[in-house]
Amino acid sequence: MHRWSETAARIAATSRTSEKVGTLAAYLRDLNADELPLAVRYITGRPFAERDPRSTGIGWAAIAAVAQELVGARPGALGAAYNDSSDLGQAVNDLFASHEFEPVEHPPTLPDADAAFSAIALARGAAAKGAALRALLERCDAVCAQSVVKILSGELRIGLREGHLEAAIAEAFDYPIADVQTAGMLTGDLGHTAELARDGALANAELVMFRPLKSMLASPVADEDEVLTRLGSPVWVEDKYDGIRAQLHKQGAEVKLFSRDLHDISDGYPEVVATAAGQNWDGILDGEVLAYRDGMALPFIQLQQRLGRKNPSKEMQAQVPVIYVAFDILAHGPGGDSPVAALLREPLRERRERLDALHLPDVPGMATANLLTAATAAELSNVFDEAQNRGNEGLMVKDPDSTYTPGRRGYGWLKLKRPLATLDCVVVGVEVGHGKRHGVLSDYTFAVRDDREGSGDRLVTIGKAYSGLTDKEIADMTAFFREHTLEQIGRFFVVEPTVVVEIAFDVIHRSNRHDSGFALRFPRILRLRPDKDAREIDTITNVETLFRRLESGRRFSVQTHTGAAPPA
Repeated sequence: MHRWSETAARIAATSRTSEKVGTLAAYLRDLNADELPLAVRYITGRPFAERDPRSTGIGWAAIAAVAQELVGARPGALGAAYNDSSDLGQAVNDLFASHEFEPVEHPPTLPDADAAFSAIALARGAAAKGAALRALLERCDAVCAQSVVKILSGELRIGLREGHLEAAIAEAFDYPIADVQTAGMLTGDLGHTAELARDGALANAELVMFRPLKSMLASPVADEDEVLTRLGSPVWVEDKYDGIRAQLHKQGAEVKLFSRDLHDISDGYPEVVATAAGQNWDGILDGEVLAYRDGMALPFIQLQQRLGRKNPSKEMQAQVPVIYVAFDILAHGPGGDSPVAALLREPLRERRERLDALHLPDVPGMATANLLTAATAAELSNVFDEAQNRGNEGLMVKDPDSTYTPGRRGYGWLKLKRPLATLDCVVVGVEVGHGKRHGVLSDYTFAVRDDREGSGDRLVTIGKAYSGLTDKEIADMTAFFREHTLEQIGRFFVVEPTVVVEIAFDVIHRSNRHDSGFALRFPRILRLRPDKDAREIDTITNVETLFRRLESGRRFSVQTHTGAAPPA
């Protein structure tokens, strides 16, 4: 584990891709059979494989308590160190180093770390989890302890992308990177891919049913012109639905649903599983689970009532019924004893033909995404307006010749979104950021004015956002807010309510999370408004009016497509 930590530190210390890849390749090449898959898994910043449903379930407070007690530090010492770096792993390193902690025995190996992570996941209760963590950390020096905590928290932050890891595996075991990428795409597990590469068996990689694949991702674009610049004309267009991404695997009567993070969510949507189980085909679909009633899809806020629930009651299923809307097919077989063939390398136009041949719109509880073509920016704009009027988030625009690339955010698929509305709000609190923004105040809590009778015209919070401003704007505003702080509470600064920001968002809904009684979905800072006085911000009356207008248009028909895919 110590050598792994040193390797990770060397990778973090250089910005040159060739050095990152070369350093990692040399390290992977020398590992034994037990170490290689673990090293690869940890270098992705996870204690368990991505599709592994286990979670360590250990939080910040438990880690802090163990680290402080182990080195003899006062309570709150780790929090103070964290405020300096906004990095929990670095804070543990600083704590161990400042207290000159000496490990009790030889440093843990990678398999030792794996055993400890498994013990933490199995332990029940904070005390038991803390004891399992302590048994690992007491064998670590400052560098090793930093790595353990970074893996546990999922925040490795060494500047290594998945493509770098694939290149390192290719270099370590003398394979073309394309072969590593193909094998990784099929296995969905770079640790296993590295094992195959070491053994000269990458050609044996295959798609396995009920082993979920990473979802293909879409790149955001600013407007219709950028869509056509990147994809040409015409393009394929689908509504961007307001549900949860779900991958459906079916073989015979066995059906499983997997979430975007590759976890089995079948127990949460038994009606979808039962419906799919009765169909006469095998394969893997990519799509969305939507809340749905009376031929209409419902807003995401209603679907949230079912998120995380297992084996929902009949009453819950009736209260929030769902439908599965497929927009892609990744593997297909006719059913029976016939094998399932992977379709990832087939162009989208051929995959769509296979999907349409399943006739899902004829199956109650299932549908296919509406598919249109657009050739000009004006046509795209009209399609967008129609989708948004139906209550959808925006558009997915796709190249009909694109292949399916799991886990990749390329330009074969694009997403086009516009905010449904904006609000002018005043900043009432700011917080120290994380990662590259750890030294600045980048997380803004904002409020509107409560103009209801008897409210006293007070400010009430409605959301928090950390995206939208440039680095320079954040740096300038950090200096301003530090000079206009009313109170500091840990990492949070209560500031004078004078800075107005225009906030864009996708959905507004009622919520007890904020004083206003409302919350915004996906809020982002559109721009600073130095031209506006805090007395000019939006009011609760404005918010309620906007909420009623948007809510009245949130129900929308799920569009289906039963014929052949449109020509490109």
